[in-house]
Amino acid sequence: MLKKIFISAILLIAVLSFVVSLLSGKNNDEQVLAAPTDRVAVVNIEGTIISGEPGENIWGETAGASSGRLMREIREAAADSSVKALVLRIDSPGGSVTAAEEVGRELKRFKESGKPIITTMGNSAASAAYWLAAYSDTIYANPSTLTGSIGVYMPYMNTEELFKKIGIYTTKIKSGQYKDIMSSDRPMTLEEQQILQNMVNQMFEEFVAVIAEGRKMDVVQVKALADGRVYTGRQAQAVGLVDELGNYYDALEAAGKAIGVAGIPEIKETKKQKPWEMFFSAQLSEMLLGHLEAVLQKEAAGVPSPQAR
Repeated sequence: MLKKIFISAILLIAVLSFVVSLLSGKNNDEQVLAAPTDRVAVVNIEGTIISGEPGENIWGETAGASSGRLMREIREAAADSSVKALVLRIDSPGGSVTAAEEVGRELKRFKESGKPIITTMGNSAASAAYWLAAYSDTIYANPSTLTGSIGVYMPYMNTEELFKKIGIYTTKIKSGQYKDIMSSDRPMTLEEQQILQNMVNQMFEEFVAVIAEGRKMDVVQVKALADGRVYTGRQAQAVGLVDELGNYYDALEAAGKAIGVAGIPEIKETKKQKPWEMFFSAQLSEMLLGHLEAVLQKEAAGVPSPQAR
């Protein structure tokens, strides 16, 4: 009896998955057929900016804004002839310098194609998030948005004294003098500090150069603002880091105006997959059908299924 219920449940889920995949495919086809000639691509940058591909849990939630996803969406927008402009919707405290470099290169390529980039800032667009915003032709922020935080740092923690208190002593055999640089179980030497400071300075100079070019500001002027402090949207506008005060729809309307469309233009945006869509996905259907086939093959061969009595 339980076996029949199990098989019936798998078949039901498989059928539902198949139906959902058909409906999703139909909707996508309709969107492609109805795609307008002039529209704006929206790329969402939410959370900490990280390198690599996004990691998803079972509910389809991702941790941070991955450079892999952002680069892919920007390249897709650039390759789409119906996309005439890009809107970056940013709500991020910053993140990885390397990720900002990766995504920034794609933004620069998009901009070199002659298509405008508009940024709209939410609660925050600081540090590496401002790095990306600086590639825009126009930046919108809310008066209370926290932005700026122009600078670079490397976190370091020395736990040597704490370890001593609980009787833990560490040692290591290393191949080179600096192999354990930034080790948490010993003080950093002055020479090691200078090595790391030079690295931070190099990345900082690159950050400043991106802002100077994107905002059409002098390097000296940028460095005067780049002491790591955050600015409100209103303060940032006053010092030249932000162009306009406004929300997401103001930025969309500005993007529409830039491509000759009155009002809010048609939008191309990658939507997050809903939990139920993931549950009833085609991949799940394929997996369940495969499991069902294995069960039926065992039954046909006379191999009993595991049971608890």
